[in-house]
Amino acid sequence: MLIPSEHIEEFAAALRAAGARVVFTNGCFDILHAGHVRYLAAARARGDVLILGLNSDDSVRRLKGETRPVNGQKDRAEVVGALRSVDYVTIFEEDTAEALIAKVRPAVYAKGGDYTRETLPEARVVEAYGGEVAFIPLVAGKSTTGIIAKAGRRK
Repeated sequence: MLIPSEHIEEFAAALRAAGARVVFTNGCFDILHAGHVRYLAAARARGDVLILGLNSDDSVRRLKGETRPVNGQKDRAEVVGALRSVDYVTIFEEDTAEALIAKVRPAVYAKGGDYTRETLPEARVVEAYGGEVAFIPLVAGKSTTGIIAKAGRRK
């Protein structure tokens, strides 16, 4: 279910008030692959509800370059939101999820194992209110960049 970003703070507060252990993650999720599916399942296993912050198209372009995203934000939200492990999706415009995390205040913030506390600005926000940062190992050989490169070689 897609939750408009202007309602996410109240929505997450209601989930927490109902006793849900909220897990949050974020990313571009441009071309969904098995690595994403496994990562999101592992994130969801850390709590009762998984909220996914999806980078907007403009944000993806700033982070990944002018040729990205391959799929628009509405399509990406629909696809990732259809996964069993993802309960709610919200789209955000910023390049990092710091402001969004401050609104959601998840018990657990999950991120891929290619990050560290030092390279993850959101970690400071989560730890400031007593939340947990969980790093989930990547699935070797699974990446959107790799899929795009492989597709380019097949022309």
